[in-house]
Amino acid sequence: MVELKNEQLTIKVAEKGAELQSVKDNEGREYLWQAGPQWPRHSPILFPIVCSVNDETYRVDGKEYHLPRHGFARDAQFTVISQGEDRVTMALHDSEETLKVYPYHFNLAITYRLVGTTISVIWHVENTDSREIHFQIGGHPAFNLPSGKMEGVIKLDNEEPMDTLKSYADGSHDMEEVPLEADMGIIEVNNSFFRNDSVKIHRSQTHRAMLMDTNGDPAVTVDYKTPVCAFWSPFDKHAPFVCIEPWYGIGDPRGWKGEFKEKPLMNHLQPGASFMSKYTITFG
Repeated sequence: MVELKNEQLTIKVAEKGAELQSVKDNEGREYLWQAGPQWPRHSPILFPIVCSVNDETYRVDGKEYHLPRHGFARDAQFTVISQGEDRVTMALHDSEETLKVYPYHFNLAITYRLVGTTISVIWHVENTDSREIHFQIGGHPAFNLPSGKMEGVIKLDNEEPMDTLKSYADGSHDMEEVPLEADMGIIEVNNSFFRNDSVKIHRSQTHRAMLMDTNGDPAVTVDYKTPVCAFWSPFDKHAPFVCIEPWYGIGDPRGWKGEFKEKPLMNHLQPGASFMSKYTITFG
């Protein structure tokens, strides 16, 4: 476990999964969900897929491969390659094991940078293969709800009517659009909001989500440039947290059987090329 600390925050990052596991302020308040029985994670890295491929199966040049939901990075052992007072970078490379389920050579680096009350989460994917590679990547941070129970308010930066992808209780979705349950960008977070699993806003309709405290002030602000932002909490488990998830990617639509590189919201890298992006989390 790596610890970064300043006068405002103390954060902890595990080498397993390069996962942010704790964010505490100087009064000891914990902002991240602490992996309780309703969900055993904190803030996993999603790579090389976001959500699921149908039947955990996908195809590259006609050959079938198998990946679990959200890919393998969240359970992989990363290596610390750089660490300073305000940042740490952890890396994962392809291996004999990854090549069995994802047939590409790659470098994946995750950097956490702490400045004041803001954490920057930086993703860097490098193609070390001799051919084009295809991937998705995303974040899945779970924030404790200020009310201490499954109710709260999220305020988005877009007050216009927005659409989400039609989702189903089994976690699947299709590309049909349905109206977002929001009023002037205000989402009422409660158990019924997640009756069809995650709520996925796509087409870059929003770039900021603020989880409000019980006084109506921002407790957590997530800024992102991703094409998708999803919101999730496990339905009917009444877990007192909500995930705000910036994604470069989306799961297979229902019935999708095409080639991996052709699926919706896929990212592509030529040999030697790199992808870099980030999202930020500000507390208070």
